Amino acid sequence: MDYTCAIRTDALDYRIGGVSIINDVSLEIRDGEFLVVIGPNGAGKTTLVNLLSGVARPTSGSIELYGADVTHAPPYERARRGLGRTFQTSSVFLALSALENVRLAAQAHLGGSGAVWRLADSNRDALERAHAALASVGLTQRINAPASALSHGEKRKLDLAILLCLEPRAIVLDEPTAGMAVEDVPEILSLVSAMHRERGATVVMVEHRLDLVSQLADRMAVMHHGSLLAIDTPERVIANETVQTAYLGDPL
Repeated sequence: MDYTCAIRTDALDYRIGGVSIINDVSLEIRDGEFLVVIGPNGAGKTTLVNLLSGVARPTSGSIELYGADVTHAPPYERARRGLGRTFQTSSVFLALSALENVRLAAQAHLGGSGAVWRLADSNRDALERAHAALASVGLTQRINAPASALSHGEKRKLDLAILLCLEPRAIVLDEPTAGMAVEDVPEILSLVSAMHRERGATVVMVEHRLDLVSQLADRMAVMHHGSLLAIDTPERVIANETVQTAYLGDPL
């Protein structure tokens, strides 16, 4: 093997009440790779990333993160090992300002207490990192606005700023453009691409719109009925008649 494996799953299964949600999924995600997970609604995409990030625990099978077995590790342990995660809906503290949201993340990453009531200037490094992260995602003019006052697109940018402060080696993004205004989508995808190119982060991104991500991905993994239907370059996946049938019911 001539590459470092960032994330590896082996025979991953997830069942609820005897119903199979994820079935025998084995894949290797290379360090520094941009992998897009696609599939029709109900294919198991979100469940798969929940398993990778520790939000859900597999019924059977295993998960490795940079060579460490994290199958039963909680999300915070995976975060310590370099895994960052965003969700389909933003998970920021709505009552706090954009700056405070990001500053708390930076402070926790640097080993601070993470206490909301701690004065911001008591950790100058965390504050500087927060300002830099907010500038990177284009939120400099909104640093003092409460998160509740941000638009949906701005909240997604805030999610990415928080990830930047955590300096993850691998990032799992669950449909980062979901519910976003069409005009905001290119900027979010550009920010994700920059995290991959400029920071060398491994990116695993769930998306169902192939036209948005085919130019970003190194490979695409296609989920269908909880199973891994195909994994290959975007060109080969799009040309795959089995994949076309899974999406549309008939080959193109």
